[in-house]
Amino acid sequence: MNSLVKVVQGVYHDSVSLMRVSQALSALQGVEVAVVAMATPLNLDLARDLGFEIPPAEPSELLVALRAEDVTAAAGELERLLGELSSRSVATESGGFPPRTTRSAARLGEGNLVLVSVPGEHAFGEALDAVEAGLPVMIFSDNVPVEQEVLLKRLAEERGGLVMGPDCGTSVIGGAGLGFANVLRPGPVGVVAASGTGAQQVTSLLDLAGVGVSQVLGVGSRDLSEQVGGVSAMRALRLLDEDPATELIVLISKPPAPEVAGAVREVVDKLRTPVVTALLGTSDGDLTSATAQVLDRLGRPVPDWPSWSRPVVKGSVRGLYSGGTLCTEASLITPGGFVDYGDDVFTRGRAHPMIDATLRLEALAKLEPGEVALMDVVLGHGADPDPALRLAPAIEAATRGDVQVVIALVGTEGDPQGLRRQAEALHQAGASVFTSNAQAARHAAGSAR
Repeated sequence: MNSLVKVVQGVYHDSVSLMRVSQALSALQGVEVAVVAMATPLNLDLARDLGFEIPPAEPSELLVALRAEDVTAAAGELERLLGELSSRSVATESGGFPPRTTRSAARLGEGNLVLVSVPGEHAFGEALDAVEAGLPVMIFSDNVPVEQEVLLKRLAEERGGLVMGPDCGTSVIGGAGLGFANVLRPGPVGVVAASGTGAQQVTSLLDLAGVGVSQVLGVGSRDLSEQVGGVSAMRALRLLDEDPATELIVLISKPPAPEVAGAVREVVDKLRTPVVTALLGTSDGDLTSATAQVLDRLGRPVPDWPSWSRPVVKGSVRGLYSGGTLCTEASLITPGGFVDYGDDVFTRGRAHPMIDATLRLEALAKLEPGEVALMDVVLGHGADPDPALRLAPAIEAATRGDVQVVIALVGTEGDPQGLRRQAEALHQAGASVFTSNAQAARHAAGSAR
């Protein structure tokens, strides 16, 4: 095998795009390993761990490290892939160059929503430009200090605006999915969610029951905390109450601060539109039961949620999750050791686990015989285009080592990965698969569905 290592100045692409370039190169015949990433300390350490000698580099530079039988051919394919990324990011319809800042883009007056997806330390300035321009903003970025979140949301509230996020993983506005987004049918249910995967669970179950959504307004996982005070959730509830396409609202959150939950319920009581609350850790129950309440309120039957199960011998449950709300919900249902790999501490400098399952696969491989691995797999745009491709071999290896695997598969029939195709591949590999996270948690505990 031959190696190629170089650092390139003046080239920037986001981590997700570069990860997919790395995966495409790694899949080529004769390529042993490929690292194409911005030269952050984390990525430099990763390349060193893989045996590459790395020259001095700055985080603003592009790191390329290849080991292949024919590095010249691999480097040629790399140039082609990077060229495609550059061509997509430079040209605009007018043939000119795109605005370089949110402030300059807002001056054009052509947009009605700002989506911020930059490293967390740079998100505040872009979001502030959006708020000051009077535009609603969705902050997909995580690792944003809570003090900055509070400032942005209070300023937006003063101006009658809406800040969705930080750490807003999912929204659907005007039929367009933003962030991690499932393919959902249009319908009468509006969603306000201080939870990305919580919103995806409820809306995916609704879609499986034949019910669609009007809007999904994510507000960030900390919105109902004591520090933030539910500012965006209350604004979003009022906005959906004024939306003629919304006949019923669902409010979803990780366990809220009690006083904030009380303030939000006071707002709910004053709305004209009926609201179903799914506040985890309260008397509201789990997300699947909340979905059943929505269907009941709409006069629709509650179906048997699709599952592909295997017998599970009761054992110690180890939760290896990519979604924070799904992780919290499962931990409230069954005891065990739970880790949310989508937490800020794991995503700093690397792709989200819904895109890159590496950390979870490493954890799965370390489980002891007799343990039960409880995992979520979230489908939709933005997520891994074929999660079963990497997960199935790891599941097969785990089950050969007497580790039981239970998966909560969150998605719809319309998702590009194919819900049933993914479920069947994961089940064939040896996992029990449930479209309800709550049912998966109960199954993992060895209790009745």
